[in-house]
Parts: sequence; C-alpha cells; structure tokens
Amino acid sequence: MNRDMMSRWLVSKGYDVITAIDGEEAIRKGINDNPDLILMDLGLAKIDGWEATRQLKATAKTSHLPIIAVTGYVMESDRDKALEAGCDEYSAKPVDFGRLQEMIQALLKRGPSKPG
Repeated sequence: MNRDMMSRWLVSKGYDVITAIDGEEAIRKGINDNPDLILMDLGLAKIDGWEATRQLKATAKTSHLPIIAVTGYVMESDRDKALEAGCDEYSAKPVDFGRLQEMIQALLKRGPSKPG
C-alpha cells in the first residue's frame, strides 16, 4: 500500500517510477534500469534496504546513484545506520511529502555523486 501511494504521488509530480518488491529486485533494477535516484525502504524482504544500499553503492555502475532512505525505522541510530550504508538522505514515515520532494529535487539537481 505504501509503495502504491508513493508511486502515485511521484507520478503526479511528473516522475517516471520503477518499483521493486524486495531488496533483491531493488538491486537488480538499480543496476539494469538506470534510474536517476532511488527511494529505498529499509524494511525490505529478502535483502533489507541497508544491505541493498551497500551493494548498490559498492557496484561501479550504481555507486553514483543518490539514494533516499524512506522508512518506518525512526530512531536516530536507524538514521545513522542508513547514512553509513550509503544513503544520501533519510525520510522517516509518515512521509512529509513536501520535504521529500525538496530532497529529491536537490539530489537530482546536484547530479550523480562522484565515485570514490
């Protein structure tokens, strides 16, 4: 339900959206579909969002992709863990859509991170 709501909101803002149902699919689509940015739920099945982020950031083809953690994990330690895994930003649920849009626009404007 959250994925569907987020997808509809992003489409309404003019973004093209690709979704993944678990961490394995997120990694595969991140590598194969060439997204400009990833919104990563940290509580994914099979491979959690922290590990999926680490793997994407460790892969040359995707290491530059900005990743925003969007999660129900709201402790300060969860935020720190997400940033340590390689997330560029962190947004706790319930999502502040105005703030999330600001994060997305800032990261897209900044462009790809420089590897290394």
